[in-house]
This record gives sequence, C-alpha cells and structure tokens, in this order.
Amino acid sequence: MKTIDSINFQGKRALIRVDFNVPLNAEFQITDDTRMQAAVPTIKKILSDGGSVVLMSHLGRPKEGPVDKYSLNHIVKHLSDITAANVLFANDCISEDSYNKSSNLKVGEILLLENLRFYKEEEKGDEAFAEKLAKHGDVYVNDAFGTAHRAHASTTIVAKFFPDAKVFGYVMANELKNAEKVMNHADRPFTAIMGGAKVSDKILLIEKLLDTVNSIIIGGGMAYTFAKAMGGSIGGSLVEEDKLPLALQLIEKAKVKGVNLALPVDSIIADAFNNDANISIANNDSIPDGWMGLDIGENSIKTFKDIIGNSKTILWNGPMGVFEMSNFENGTKQIALAVVEATKNGAFSLIGGGDSAAAVAKFNLTDDVSYVSTGGGALLEYMEGKVLPGVAAIIN
Repeated sequence: MKTIDSINFQGKRALIRVDFNVPLNAEFQITDDTRMQAAVPTIKKILSDGGSVVLMSHLGRPKEGPVDKYSLNHIVKHLSDITAANVLFANDCISEDSYNKSSNLKVGEILLLENLRFYKEEEKGDEAFAEKLAKHGDVYVNDAFGTAHRAHASTTIVAKFFPDAKVFGYVMANELKNAEKVMNHADRPFTAIMGGAKVSDKILLIEKLLDTVNSIIIGGGMAYTFAKAMGGSIGGSLVEEDKLPLALQLIEKAKVKGVNLALPVDSIIADAFNNDANISIANNDSIPDGWMGLDIGENSIKTFKDIIGNSKTILWNGPMGVFEMSNFENGTKQIALAVVEATKNGAFSLIGGGDSAAAVAKFNLTDDVSYVSTGGGALLEYMEGKVLPGVAAIIN
C-alpha cells in the first residue's frame, strides 16, 4: 500500500481529497469535527516535509450550485486552529483565482477549495472537471475514506492525472488496515454487532460475516423484522414486510454454519415515536398494538454483554435503539460500555462509522475502543467484498 510515507514533499504541492463533510448548526458552528481531526496527521506530515497543501472536499448535498449554507468557508478558522497553519480559501474550486492561490502557496500553507459539489460534474465523475482539479497539485493524496465508494471526479477520476504521484493518506491507510484485520485476521471468538433500522441495509454484510464470525448480535429496528418473521407480534414497530422470508433464511444459514445469531428477547416500548411518549417493557414477540419497540430491554442487554465480554474481536455497525432520544439510549450505551470493557481486556474493537461512531462519541467513549471508522457506507461496501473506486484508483 503506497502511502504519504513513501514521498518527501519538500517543495511539492499535495492535492488532498479530504472528507470535511462535517455537521454545522444554525450558526454555522461545527458540532462534530471528528473527520477534520482525522485528516490533521496527513496534513502535518506534508507541511513538516516542507510542502504545501491544497484541500478539496464536499459539504452537504447542494442541489443547484453554490449556496452559503454549504460553503466550506464556514470551517476555515477551525481548520487553521487545528492545523496551526495559515489557511487560505478559494471561493471556487476551478477558477483562475483558485489557480493563482494554489500556484503561489508558500511552504507550510494550506489552501481550502470551495465545495466540490457546487459543480454537478463532481458526482458525475466528469473527466474534464477532474483534469481541472488536478492542476492544483504535484501529488494526489486520497484521504477521504468516507467517499471512497463513490467514483466521483475528486475521489477517483483525478488520480488518472497523477500516474506516478498518487498515494493514500493516513486516514485511508488506517481504515483499510483495520478493516482488513477484522475481516481476514480476526482473533476468535469474533462477534459482529449489527444494528440500525433496516435488514436490507446490512444483508450483504451479514451474509459475508456468517462465513467468518462466531456470533452476530442483532439490535435496532431491524430486529423486529426477525421477530415478526418468527411469528411474533411487534405492534407498530419498524418492519420490512418484504424481508420476512430473508430474515428466516439468515436464521437458518446461521444454524447451518454454527454461528450464534443473538436476537433481542425484550424491548423498551413506547406509544409514539417521541422522547416524551408513554413507556413500557415487552417481550419482543408480544408487543401490543399501538406500541413500538424503540430500544432493547434489560434481558437482551445482559445476554449481549455476556457474548461481547467473551470476544477477542468485535465489529459494531449500527445502534441498538433510538439512541438520539435520552429515554431510548440505554441499550446502545450499555453495548458501548461492554465493547469498551472487552477492549480493556484485550479485544480488538472496530466501530463501523455512521451512527455507531456518533454513539460512542455521544457517550465520550471514542478513545476507549480500538478504532472508529470515519466511513459508514464505504466500510460496509469494503467489508462486503466490493472494490472501492477510490481505493482502486490509487492501487492501479
């Protein structure tokens, strides 16, 4: 794997694709800078070599060209603070002004280009647009794992214009190394914790994991599809009616392969999808009409904690309930604490991006697990065995 460690950047401009798609509040303040912090070691390595850096990223999903709400100008000051560098800003990513700024960068300086997605050509993977972006650097560095599963101009196509000068940054290298460790070199017992809303989002990964894990813990909304498939009454809980046969197939496959498929036995239920709703407890197969399961119950937590506690490798992707609401966060919190405890006892724990990463951050446990991925969808696809365009563009 060719990384930035293979290059001395003295006198060179590095064009780095980063993932600075960070959440902003109504006052345009960053509410979670995890993705920005993750890119700092890559940036600092290049600057300390005596190079300069041009950063490109997207922010949000602008539909019709430039709009202030999605301008990367809002993050310039924070970027300067966390890198301790002089950060310039180009209010267009391919304008003459942006080229003047990038070609006149001094050693130790950073130029942040405006949101790539203000151009539709970015998501279309337009080659002419990628060629224009390529003018900003001497070396192309892809450090945006969160977008590596997209064949966009800045994540994949631009690499064509750096045939002998394209490398991975530290974020990408670490993501790939840790995913590879879990999927191909896991110490056993190996437990996967799958949560979130839909079985359909995780089908391919669950099927792949059935060949490698000892246990799969199922939580979150997807658990009610399994419960209904087995003949249970789930009230108004989330369910994918068209996936009921699939749920039964997965249960059968787990039996055949000797995998412990652990499903919740009880739930915290509510009479509305609201933190202030009336709350009760029910077995997963007997939730009354008019009620819905929004978190796993104490018996499920105990069973899941026992499995996690005996594990040497843990992959966690997806929460156990609606952890964003305080009355339904306990299941996710208790599983997070169990993963932390197992990690302290020598297990390797990989938190699979997205809501799982947000959950460990909410409970201030990010530093207590082995690795937190910055890419939800990209990690899922990589673990499913798919080739990520952003990875292939550097390797090939």
